[in-house]
Amino acid sequence: MRAKRHWGELSSCQQTALLTAACVELSLTATALVDLQRRPSAQVRGPKSCWAMAILIQPVGPIVYLTVGVQREPVAA
Repeated sequence: MRAKRHWGELSSCQQTALLTAACVELSLTATALVDLQRRPSAQVRGPKSCWAMAILIQPVGPIVYLTVGVQREPVAA
């Protein structure tokens, strides 16, 4: 079994990739939570409290909320 590697043991490329992924994950989570808070309940599929908990499931929660949980209104042409 492989031992866990510490931050200092990672290459600079690996450190950059991890930091980038963490920033993307944090941004998606913050965006989804703010959207959920501001969006009326009528435009959310299901209870908002359940979506709030689901958004915290990383990394799929925010993506699922933003793609499935939000009811988009048709754009007037």
